[in-house]
Amino acid sequence: MNWTEVNIYTTTEGIDPVCGRLLNVGVTGFQIRDAKDFEDFLNDKTGNWDYIDDDLMNLKDCETCVTFYLADNSQGADMLAMVKTEMAELAAMDSEKKFGRLVCELSNVREEDWANNWKQYFKPLTVGEKLVIKPSWENYDADDERTILEIDPGSSFGTGRHNTTQLCLELLETNLSENDRVLDMGCGSGILSIAALLLGADSACAVDIDLNSVNIAGQNARKNHIPDDRYITYAGNIISDEELRKKIGGGYQLITANIVADVLIAMAPIFGDFLVPHGKIIISGIIIERCDEVMAAMEKNGFIRTELRESGGWAAAAFERVTAG
Repeated sequence: MNWTEVNIYTTTEGIDPVCGRLLNVGVTGFQIRDAKDFEDFLNDKTGNWDYIDDDLMNLKDCETCVTFYLADNSQGADMLAMVKTEMAELAAMDSEKKFGRLVCELSNVREEDWANNWKQYFKPLTVGEKLVIKPSWENYDADDERTILEIDPGSSFGTGRHNTTQLCLELLETNLSENDRVLDMGCGSGILSIAALLLGADSACAVDIDLNSVNIAGQNARKNHIPDDRYITYAGNIISDEELRKKIGGGYQLITANIVADVLIAMAPIFGDFLVPHGKIIISGIIIERCDEVMAAMEKNGFIRTELRESGGWAAAAFERVTAG
């Protein structure tokens, strides 16, 4: 298997939040290079040393960097898109710019090559009982009456290969009612909201903190012949942007939120503002180790869990909103 090196450039203060977000999306092994390590070494008056080796000298003037590796396949591409979304969210929260550039740079292959390499792995995929997901360049000729969902994710998360997306789609089949209004929070490629429309939803609103994801979601909706008046998109941070929340409005019967644990916990107090009484929400992007924490946050904010599914170290759950008052 081939691997791609990913370098995230940050600052000393940014190391912990960057690594925390990498852990949230399942990146568990990384290397850190930080000029402060060289400074600390020089200031260590208790050390007995006669020379500084080349590896340590290279830290002297380096830009702080967190490095990890991803498999050169479709799941690696999805993971890269998740990481980019995490860094975009972190950058949006970093109003004082303490965490540096927070950009992802790839080595061994050019980024435009990486964006195309995963295409060879992206074949039609059946999910649940009703859907088949395929890219526009592939054909699906099976006579199984499945609903075909075309997704070209580009650099946005959501090809359907990742466990979190599959869990959401499976829960969507059993929780969506015909003519529901759906809100997709953290839409990525738009796969969940587009699937909802193809399965019978009346309309969908797709929101992401990354403008690129919002644009790609809109393109994917048009690929699936969804009229513009049934698919509305917004870019922004729902947690901090009150005006954005007003634009999105309320009265949705179903929310999908395939994000990460920390963001789900932060959003838990506002989910109910968008839903009708007894409205439903499907959440995912939760590593098993943090599942209890996220479930508790949802229950604390007026939701009753109706289903929990796990796959490959990830969890997804469906909830129903308790009637207010």
